[in-house]
Amino acid sequence: MPVPQVGSKAPDFPGLKDYKGKNIVLYFYPKDDTPGCTVEACGLRDSFKEIEKLGAVILGVSPDSAKSHDKFIAKFQLPFPLIPDEEKKICQDYGVWVEKSMYGKKYMGVARTTFIIDGNGKIAKVSEKVKPEGHEKEIIEALKSL
Repeated sequence: MPVPQVGSKAPDFPGLKDYKGKNIVLYFYPKDDTPGCTVEACGLRDSFKEIEKLGAVILGVSPDSAKSHDKFIAKFQLPFPLIPDEEKKICQDYGVWVEKSMYGKKYMGVARTTFIIDGNGKIAKVSEKVKPEGHEKEIIEALKSL
């Protein structure tokens, strides 16, 4: 699937309807407790109150298991839920399960991408090729402009 574009309806995922009327920061990351993913998650954790004040909730998605997510949340005291996507269905629906390459070796993995979904369930912003460091500042600016 291609990445959903701004203005299109957000693909459904478990729990989406629970947040109707709220802005959702839906961020996709490759793996729990790895350096870049930890930097990104902790940045969001440290900006959680500010993002919440802007009327948004944060949801993280990776192909890790619920058990892995629980450990990651506990280790870094993350105040937001992480959605397990072991079947990679949500990742595929959002077009972030892609072929990657490292040291010339090709493999499938998650493209670090963030979607802001508005209260009507439409894609309001897409950030692709996200750099983990400082990403929370981009999210805050995007939420302020909604």
